[in-house]
Parts: sequence; structure tokens; C-alpha cells
Amino acid sequence: MRKLKNEELIRKSVADFIASKKTPLTLILDDIRSLNNIGSVFRTADAFLIKKIYLCGITACPPHKDIHKTALGATENVQWEYAENSLLVVKELMEQGCSVWAIEQTEGATLLNDFKPEKDRSHAFVLGNEVKGVDQEVVNTCGQAIEIPQFGTKHSLNISVATGMVIWDFYTKMNA
Repeated sequence: MRKLKNEELIRKSVADFIASKKTPLTLILDDIRSLNNIGSVFRTADAFLIKKIYLCGITACPPHKDIHKTALGATENVQWEYAENSLLVVKELMEQGCSVWAIEQTEGATLLNDFKPEKDRSHAFVLGNEVKGVDQEVVNTCGQAIEIPQFGTKHSLNISVATGMVIWDFYTKMNA
């Protein structure tokens, strides 16, 4: 088995990416502190043609060298918008008919392996602060949460890892 060289990989141009049909998923990053986490989310969003990212609260916005370091240019083609208040974004998306889910450990959460996205509907996932998670008022407003099952001692994942897991799961289920 031989590793493929970069020039052998079929990659979209920025123009092709922008023109592509997007995965009907919006990400809402609420108060994410780490610029590297933000960049990683952009890069994963690029990989799976995610519709849009909302950067909320203290979440930093491009251009920034530390975001760019992990995003590797994905901030140039993934649509994003800054919004001061994630709760308002959640409410606005819900008014538009979007199914909005907190990615959080809550009472009554749907385990990721049991989550069944509606194929004819847009979805949004709210990912919260590295220490405090998704704000309780946002969780209340969403009214539904997805929990990633974990079996070790820590019971938490880095936000960029959690984002990768829920995006992959969503993408594979929507394209099954």
C-alpha cells in the first residue's frame, strides 16, 4: 500500500466548494476559547461541506494566525458569521424550521448512535465552551441534546474532537 501524494488527491477549488451542494448542517460555536479548536472546526466543516458556522460570544473570528494554523485556509470557503448572542441564533434558526440540538450531556439526551436526522430538514448543532459546555439557557431553548457515549474516566471530549464525531455521524446518516 502506497500513500497518495497531494497532487493525486481530487480536491475542490474554493470556487467549486462554494458552488457545491452543502450538507444541511449549521454549527454554532458558543464561547469557544481556543483558536486552534476554532480552526479545527473550520477544517472539519470544509471536509464535509457544512453549510455554515456561527461564531458566538467570545469565539474569535478569522482572520487570525492561530485559527489559520489549524484551518489551513478553510476560513476562506466555509461560510461563517459572527453573532454576539448564541441564544438569538438558536431562536432564529428554530423560527426558520431548523432542528437545533445542543451537543451536551443532559437528562434525556439522545445518544449519538441513536440520533436519526430528518433527511428533509436543516439541522444545527450547538457546541459550547471548553470548560462550561453549552449554556443552560441555550440547552433549554434547544429542548433536545445529543450526547456522545463515553466509557472512560474523563467524560468529556475536546470540542474539535466532538465536532468531528457529530459531523461524521450526521454526514454518514444523511447520505446512507
